[in-house]
Amino acid sequence: MTTTITSTVSEGGTAAGAASAAGTARPEQPNGATLRVVVVNGSPNQPSKTMGLVDAVVGTLKGMLPVQMSQIDVYRLGPGFTGAIERDDITAETTPDVEAALRLAEQADLLIAATPVFRGSYPGLFKHFFDLVDQYALANKLVLLVATGGSERHTLALDHALRPLFAFFQSMTVPVAFFASAGDFDGTVLLNPRVYGRIEMGLTDVVDLLRTRASGTSK
Repeated sequence: MTTTITSTVSEGGTAAGAASAAGTARPEQPNGATLRVVVVNGSPNQPSKTMGLVDAVVGTLKGMLPVQMSQIDVYRLGPGFTGAIERDDITAETTPDVEAALRLAEQADLLIAATPVFRGSYPGLFKHFFDLVDQYALANKLVLLVATGGSERHTLALDHALRPLFAFFQSMTVPVAFFASAGDFDGTVLLNPRVYGRIEMGLTDVVDLLRTRASGTSK
């Protein structure tokens, strides 16, 4: 099965490798509080515009805080994931990659929920991942919403689909959210300077909140 979790450590800026278990990445700045960012990627494509937007968000965030980033590609989690009806079907013995991915998301300082918008909402596999997350594991957890769509008309999915999902978990969704449409990209590379400007301004507004959630040590 294809590796399901990729980990990227701050200051490098590009994907640096893969880890098959949660918590294998380590911060590069042990003397400072590091924000453990976990991206749950709902796109079924590799590469994707959604991850192109996430790269811009995390790249900007790295300029503000030490960041340890991990990425979960839900479409790679395999039949042990798609065939699970409830969390009890997932165990470290039978589906270690899926269990590691769920725990990684549950233990993040900042969870980035990143998804393309299909037919007005998120893909089913993206929702299925959160159907398996412990009901109370995301309570009071910071969640940043990132979405891409064919046009600006899909922007409403951020507030009409994604925020209600995390309201169920009693999460703290970050007030700012980021959206980019197909016209903002060249392929999967975000080019529109206005979107970059919104990202920088939005993160600047919440950086103090993010800093207070950063962990001094990794788990």
